[in-house]
Amino acid sequence: MTPDAALLELLTSWLPAQRWYGATGSAPALEIKGEWSVRYDGATGARVRTLYLLDRGADTVVLYQVPLVERSILPPGVPAIGEVDGHLVCDGPKDPDYARVLLALMQDETTLAHGGAAGHHQPGAEARTIVSTRVLSGEQSNTSIICEVEQGAPIIMKVFRALHHGDNPDVVLQSAIAATGSALVPASIGHLSGSWPDSGQPEGVAHGHLVFAQEFLPDSEDAWRVALRAAESDDDFTARARALGEATADVHATLAAAMPTREATSNDVDATLASMHSRLELALREVPTLEVCRDAILAVFAEAAEAPWGRMQRIHGDYHLGQVLSVPGRGWVLVDFEGEPLRPMTERGQLDHTLRDVAGMLRSFDYAAGSVALVGGGEAPHAWAAAARHAFVDGYISRSGVDVRDHGALLDAFEIDKALYEAVYEARNRPGWLSIPTAAIRRLADRSNIFRTPAQP
Repeated sequence: MTPDAALLELLTSWLPAQRWYGATGSAPALEIKGEWSVRYDGATGARVRTLYLLDRGADTVVLYQVPLVERSILPPGVPAIGEVDGHLVCDGPKDPDYARVLLALMQDETTLAHGGAAGHHQPGAEARTIVSTRVLSGEQSNTSIICEVEQGAPIIMKVFRALHHGDNPDVVLQSAIAATGSALVPASIGHLSGSWPDSGQPEGVAHGHLVFAQEFLPDSEDAWRVALRAAESDDDFTARARALGEATADVHATLAAAMPTREATSNDVDATLASMHSRLELALREVPTLEVCRDAILAVFAEAAEAPWGRMQRIHGDYHLGQVLSVPGRGWVLVDFEGEPLRPMTERGQLDHTLRDVAGMLRSFDYAAGSVALVGGGEAPHAWAAAARHAFVDGYISRSGVDVRDHGALLDAFEIDKALYEAVYEARNRPGWLSIPTAAIRRLADRSNIFRTPAQP
């Protein structure tokens, strides 16, 4: 058996146990589509080798990025996957030398001549030296490495596991915002891009982002936990919700200034509404009780189609409380600009409407309240959510100068679309929570959006 065949056999048994591995119930069928490697010359000596592994074992073919480190002796605390050709093999992110190699490639802006990878350093970012690393637990689709450095703030490196052709919005958008000096996203350090064979591309090669390095904010807490505590104790959240609306508008303005925008075309409207109609049909199949809302929802969509849409631009794309950090002394910081996970990368890079982000955050306030109400919170959480939603919109309007209340049909349509997405998810994965999105769908379909009139004192 060749070393590569032995390695594939080893990875076939290892892969299904990884949180980021997407297939369940089927054995991997792996093929190496490309790779790059770097010999690290540190005291421990290692070969960092990143494989582009195509998995044909599930219904959907997926290309995974699988970084490995091969060495004769493993550092303390680093587990081995196994041994191949006389070398111990470990999961790259768990070995400190892997992160050191990544940072060196970025800071030196190295292009690997025979490996299809290139490092890019954020202009103005200070050079750093990694002291120690640890892998962030709990992630499912990517792997994040926290790196302590000799000087300055620690770094977080996000390793994208499932690879796609095209620029990753998480890298492109946050780098563009950070380049303006904005403190509303973590400071960017750099990124690593790669290429691999792909017969589906015109030139037979695909290109995409592999790793993104940013400032790590160790004392932060995600806004979902902050809001959930407030909803549980019925604490006034309006000042923080308003500040979040202001931050959202500021990020939208920064993206509009830094990246292309254009007036919405009939094709934009038609494509967006077609997606909404498709989501509606899926939700009706998964949650038949929503059938009574069909005509009312279609009426909202029809009104939205005739409404003025204004300009299209780059947006967050999957915006909710879990995508925002509360940072002591700094306020709200937005993260995870990858866009809706189920949309293809090419779609996530397209211009969109800012009301999609507004609607996503409004749904998130509703979810925080709904989750509290499910465990016996009574009506207080819903009043809390109404106040938070009003304050968020007030903040967005005050900073953007756009009164979203004047675009009620369009906002309703985006919020219904998000709630339909939620209903499908809950029906498939968490039926006990299904009442949260279905109640919102019924309210919105009845045109009882709380933004039709200003909040009453």
